[in-house]
Amino acid sequence: EVQLVESGGGLVQAGGSLRLSCAASGFTFDAYGIGWFRQAPGKEREGVSCITTSGSRTYYADSVKGRFTISSDKAKNTVYLYMNSLKPEDTAVYYCAAVPEIHMSGSFDRDLYDYWGQGTQVTVSS
Repeated sequence: EVQLVESGGGLVQAGGSLRLSCAASGFTFDAYGIGWFRQAPGKEREGVSCITTSGSRTYYADSVKGRFTISSDKAKNTVYLYMNSLKPEDTAVYYCAAVPEIHMSGSFDRDLYDYWGQGTQVTVSS
C-alpha cells in the first residue's frame, strides 16, 4: 500500500520556524521525486518545493526561496521541509506528493504527481 504521511504542522508566530516531514512507503522511493504543495482556504493548491530523493535537484517557488529548505533522507524514505521566517501568508494545509523523477520540475505540475498525502495544517499568526 502506497503511503505518504505528513507531520510537523502546527501553530507558530510570524517569524518562527517549523519542520515538516513526509514519510513514504509502498513504492520505489529512488524512482520518484517528492514535492510539497500547499492550499490555503479559497485558493488553488500550489507547489512549494520539490526534490529528487537523491537530493541532486531541488526547486522552490519564488514565494519561499531563501526561507524554506527541502532535504531528503533516503535511509528513512523521508523528505523534510524546513520553513523559516514564516509569514501569515504561509498559512495553509501542506501536502507532500510523489512524482516520477523524470517528470519532476519547477513547474510543479500537479497532474504528474502519482501519490498524495493527507496534508498537515500550518497556521502562522501575526
